[in-house]
Amino acid sequence: MTTRLDQARPYAVGLFRIVTGLLFASHGAASLFGVLGGAHGGGTVAAGTWPGWYAAAIQLVAGVLVLLGLGTRAAAFVASGSMAYAYFTVHQPDALWPLQNGGEASAMFCWAFLLLVFTGPGALALDSLLPSRGSAARGHRDETRPEAVTA
Repeated sequence: MTTRLDQARPYAVGLFRIVTGLLFASHGAASLFGVLGGAHGGGTVAAGTWPGWYAAAIQLVAGVLVLLGLGTRAAAFVASGSMAYAYFTVHQPDALWPLQNGGEASAMFCWAFLLLVFTGPGALALDSLLPSRGSAARGHRDETRPEAVTA
């Protein structure tokens, strides 16, 4: 059973990445373009306003990059940091626990993206179509890619 789960790990990570990126990009699109109900129940965030517009731009761009699996680790790192900033500046001053201060989404996105920084994109990432670089070019195997997992 463990062997089969290990073989499926890259696909599970890839699916996790796709869903997380899509949800994150949806928040950015809602804030920037007023789609999917808009920002805070309607409308858009005014262009250039700090921090709302910049957060929405990070959400949209990083979310799409993570969704596609392009530069996943860097995009996830930026996204994780933006959610940590959001949690500690917007939510945490109201109460200690995310359940009390409405910061569950910020906390979950922060930790989900931090996990992707360490796991990499998994399977089904567009990065896998690009020429190898870094440690893969030096002969090290990427354990998140399906071809690297052995039975």
